[in-house]
Amino acid sequence: MPTPSSQPFCASSIIGTGSYMPEKVLTNDDLSKIVDTSDEWITTRTGIKERRMAAADQATSDLAAEAARRAMAAAGVSPEEIQLIIVATVTPDMFFPSTACFVQKKIGANNAVCFDVAAACSGFLYALQVARHFINTGNRTTALVIGAEKLTSLVNWKDRNTCVLFGDGAGAVVIRRADESTDAPGRVLSTVMGSDGNLADLLKVPGGASFCPITPENVESRPNTIHMEGRETFKHAVTRMLEASQQALEIAGLKTEDVALVIPHQANARIIGAIAERLGLPPERVFMNLDKYGNTSAATIPVALDEANKAGRLKKGDVILLVAFGGGFTWASSVVRW
Repeated sequence: MPTPSSQPFCASSIIGTGSYMPEKVLTNDDLSKIVDTSDEWITTRTGIKERRMAAADQATSDLAAEAARRAMAAAGVSPEEIQLIIVATVTPDMFFPSTACFVQKKIGANNAVCFDVAAACSGFLYALQVARHFINTGNRTTALVIGAEKLTSLVNWKDRNTCVLFGDGAGAVVIRRADESTDAPGRVLSTVMGSDGNLADLLKVPGGASFCPITPENVESRPNTIHMEGRETFKHAVTRMLEASQQALEIAGLKTEDVALVIPHQANARIIGAIAERLGLPPERVFMNLDKYGNTSAATIPVALDEANKAGRLKKGDVILLVAFGGGFTWASSVVRW
């Protein structure tokens, strides 16, 4: 394997996309039967109409592996060609081994180095940037970057403020080294990332790990489920996503008017609308599938990217802006020239 110093700087391009959503659909009306809510209440506040729910015997790695297979098929890449697998997730199969190792086994990518990234809903863009570093320095040529979540395993079904938001799913991309001088499609031009641990309490799962193990004394309070301060999360999400988007475009030498399509993290229709308004972009240049899937955390952007790709929304030469926020507090944005 060549060392970074023995290789020139290389560009990275997305050469294949794929996604997988579980079959079971959980509608707003279904939720109204188990918690005090309604389709109107959920739709007006979030824009979500339904979400997908993985089967009891489906782990996050199962969702991730199927999305990976579809991305590899689209890219025309065999499992043996994959040299790096990064899974962005906050719902791993286990604390360890990494979910990426389970994916490696399931898809037969025996030549890959595998690990997970935990940056909540920003995780896919974090993982994309990590993979770019491996490729750009010459350590790897072909990588699989996956965002996958089984968030329904972390939902408190008695909390109507959070249980209506989340769903399960997975999306994946294959990225490959491209010579800087070539006009490779799917070129990742820039990525901006940020974190603020002072805001960690806004969005978290406080229990289940070393800080707060689950015990007979605390199990009834469900500390191993999602806790969120909605109002503050909204405010910081809009601010950080806007800043990251502007910074990523500036690094790429582009302006907002150059953007053909924004693919934002699918958390809340109001947040997406606020970002589009502040960027000065009309609704038709903003991709949303939130109504179908809800918030699937690290999976939202790769799933949306794949759906936009399959629907013909991405034309050669288009500038695509990807932007997300998540627990941590984390945020990230990437600019891609398709």
